[in-house]
Amino acid sequence: MTADRPLLGIFLMLGFCVLAPMGDALAKLLGGTMPTMQLLLVRFGIQAVILIPLVQATGRPWQLRGRLLRLTALRTLLHIVGIWAMFTALQYLPLADAVAIAFVMPFIMLLLGKYVLGEEVGPRRLGACIVGFIGTLLVIQPSFAEVGLPALLPLVVAVVFALFMLVTRQLAKDTDPIALQAVSGVMASLVLAPVLLFGHLAGIDALTFVAPSGETLWLLLSIGVLGTAAHLLMTWSLRYAPSATLAPMQYLEIPVATAIGWLIFRDLPNGLAALGILITMAAGLYVILREQATARSAATGTSG
Repeated sequence: MTADRPLLGIFLMLGFCVLAPMGDALAKLLGGTMPTMQLLLVRFGIQAVILIPLVQATGRPWQLRGRLLRLTALRTLLHIVGIWAMFTALQYLPLADAVAIAFVMPFIMLLLGKYVLGEEVGPRRLGACIVGFIGTLLVIQPSFAEVGLPALLPLVVAVVFALFMLVTRQLAKDTDPIALQAVSGVMASLVLAPVLLFGHLAGIDALTFVAPSGETLWLLLSIGVLGTAAHLLMTWSLRYAPSATLAPMQYLEIPVATAIGWLIFRDLPNGLAALGILITMAAGLYVILREQATARSAATGTSG
């Protein structure tokens, strides 16, 4: 068993918070020049190419059968839909806004836990969920006024990834996380490649393959490398530090996305959206702190 090394875990999570929005920024840059499905195929294809040799070299078990295989297929489908929704949203929204809206996911997971899984959720955390949703609406409102329905795509991301995390929980005890990512990369590639090929042959603009060249090729490959590296860093961070220590740090992804959005696209949230981002972050951090407090007081039978 790996001993806790909190500082190393925190450092790895910081790496995730930097690399993840960098990958999103590249998807935003390339989304106007090539189909989203092509970006997805490269993203998952590189994930498979990087992780399969790693799994083989480390002797990790990756053969999945029966229930585990079905859950992995469902998880992969959710992953495809979630990343598709985010990459599409980035063509319409500032990077910081899209990332911040997607951070409504912890509230959705909390509600799913209460009303679907029957988990104990106290009134204060439910209240924080309501406040978080209000903050999210403040972020959505300016973008919705400008671009309409695409402004809601990050909410789709949040719902899909909440379901993705619930499925991942079901798999976590019986699968190696890196092997699971490798298998998902293969599955997603096997789904996306025929779709893109059919669309290209049928002359569907949104699915027509665009041959990258020069700088564009390196940016395209970087999307896959950054996405894979980001999730590896998150996986490894959880080996060295408790999730309770790392969970609040994930919100650093929002200010990092804001900085990257300004540096590359000169995009900054307006006053209303910035207020909404702060409210969403505060509510999310409160939920995390309440969950930690509830876990500590579980022996007394109280909840919050």
